[in-house]
Amino acid sequence: MIEMLPRSHRFAWLSAKMTLAMPRNVQSHTISLNPTLYCSVSPMSTASRAVPVPNAVNIDDLRELARRRVPRIVFNYIDGGAEGEFTLRENRRIFDDVTLRPRQAVPVPNLNLHTRVLDTDLSMPLLLAPVGYCRVMHPDGEIAAARAAGKAGTAAILSTVSGHSLEEVKAATTGPAWFQLYLTGGRAAAENALHRAQATGYNVLVITIDTTVIGLRERESRDGMEQMLRGNLWSRIPFVPQVLARPRWLVRFLLDGGLPDMPNIVTPDRGVLRVRDAHTAIKRTAFFWDDIAWIRDLWKGPIVIKGVLTAEDARKAIDSGAQGVVVSNHGGRQLDFAPPTLRVLPEIVRAVNRQAEVLLDSGIRRGTDIVKAICLGASAVLCGRAYIYGLAAAGEAGVTRALQILRADLERTLRLLGCSSIADLDRSYVEIPACWQRH
Repeated sequence: MIEMLPRSHRFAWLSAKMTLAMPRNVQSHTISLNPTLYCSVSPMSTASRAVPVPNAVNIDDLRELARRRVPRIVFNYIDGGAEGEFTLRENRRIFDDVTLRPRQAVPVPNLNLHTRVLDTDLSMPLLLAPVGYCRVMHPDGEIAAARAAGKAGTAAILSTVSGHSLEEVKAATTGPAWFQLYLTGGRAAAENALHRAQATGYNVLVITIDTTVIGLRERESRDGMEQMLRGNLWSRIPFVPQVLARPRWLVRFLLDGGLPDMPNIVTPDRGVLRVRDAHTAIKRTAFFWDDIAWIRDLWKGPIVIKGVLTAEDARKAIDSGAQGVVVSNHGGRQLDFAPPTLRVLPEIVRAVNRQAEVLLDSGIRRGTDIVKAICLGASAVLCGRAYIYGLAAAGEAGVTRALQILRADLERTLRLLGCSSIADLDRSYVEIPACWQRH
């Protein structure tokens, strides 16, 4: 195999082969890689200099940069959805069904984007959604995202399946931080994470309810996700060329120790969970409504239920004591043909009837998307892929650019609407299809 590769690629292939075959705790003590030996790539650490994001005018530009800078298997983890990806596509297309109704010739000398959600002050109605395995996309991963969010005056929601510890991530941000909970690893691991999160200063708990099993992500299957995470050396070989095609990413990945562990999932019998075991652990310990009772006893702050798509589940969340719900279909990554979130947002808002905060997730790419969601009743939105494209493209600098783009979009849209404050947005600023109004 190695003889078939160009000489310039052979060192990286051998390094990748050794690293992927080792546990992370061994990698971190055995791999010492001099990046000058391969493509003259400078190593990047948590304190690394920012990588420029040239000509990134919108989120699609960041998506293209990410596609060119990470291996196909990583990009399709970010970009792909479940099965035929109907829900993934509809999450974006549905925003085209809602048009804006501006008030022309209205002076807007000052804008107020400030939002308060569950006692959390935000500089704009946008939070960073929880996204797992960010450290594979860039070594700084969740730390970079949280730091950029804090500088932008908004909150980051940390995923349970993070490659950096919740203590490190909270220390990195000057802004608020929420914690997202999976029961991966079982109840004991979850209790440990909840205690740590409260002690560290996370003020809101987000429970994801739509992962009873993991959706079939066909792009990941074709790209060899199973083989790369859990296969043997020989099963990985067909997928090595896509990794070698991104030498800068590969060097950073190897210098960071390869596949990360899951430091926020610590079980009494096995210790820190390895990334290769995370999906299996999620399947064994999914969340069910009965679990909220013991979680409520442990967590003393607000609880938000993420993954609500029906009025029935919205009411069940409120009855269980939740202070907020996130209208979410997991970015189209779980149940294909689940409804796009903007379409069901009005139903959820009516069901909640101001008894809890309603947030919207899935499909946010532009400031106009945020405005439409707010007009239809959301208190704020969560964005996931939008900032993850930036992270994959350029680390913290890319996340910062994503937030700058969305904020500038939001400011410009409000001025063109003739609306000076997020708080003033309501249904009168949008036109929705007649078929929506019949339900």
